[in-house]
Amino acid sequence: MHVFIAGANGQIGQHLLQEMADSDHEARALVRHQDQGPELQQLGATETVLGDLEQDCSEAMRGCDAVIFTAGSGPHTGPDKTVDVDQNGAIRLVDTAKAMGIKRFIMVSSMRAEEAEKGPEKLRHYLWAKHNADEHLKNSGLDYTIVRPGQLTNDEGTGKVTMSARLEQFGKIPRQDVARVLLAALESEAASNRVFDVVSGDTPISEAISSG
Repeated sequence: MHVFIAGANGQIGQHLLQEMADSDHEARALVRHQDQGPELQQLGATETVLGDLEQDCSEAMRGCDAVIFTAGSGPHTGPDKTVDVDQNGAIRLVDTAKAMGIKRFIMVSSMRAEEAEKGPEKLRHYLWAKHNADEHLKNSGLDYTIVRPGQLTNDEGTGKVTMSARLEQFGKIPRQDVARVLLAALESEAASNRVFDVVSGDTPISEAISSG
């Protein structure tokens, strides 16, 4: 499968490229600057393409079978940039994928995006942006998976998680394990049209996805 990765230069994206290097898939990494290309190819990108999520990415996506959106402005940027990237950038990519006949779309969101109004005030703009992008994807008609990780860490991944449509207990998860969840979701029919909260746990990722 040819997979277009938005956010490949981010921390989750870089882990994802490394995971995909050992898979049967080909990763096309979106970069904003040409000099980012060689490092991402060393990590595992089959190819890199120049583009900007705030612009039309249709040419960069041509020939791909799936999209993984792991881009983000981060919760500490201003509301304007968060809306531009986490909301509008994601929505634009969903619409472009649909127009181009790309049927599979995997989105990295955030736990509690479905109740953004209840989030901490300083994170509320971020959660709303994620929520709006998630809802647009769910209503797009694409074959989607929305992955909502808890608090991200740089710890080494364990390959084991706790995953459910909704987890009552907020928790942490290494970025490496989020990347592994994304790849597993790409390969699992059980992840089709599903939304998952995910944190570290005791269940192997493939088993967690199959059981929902």
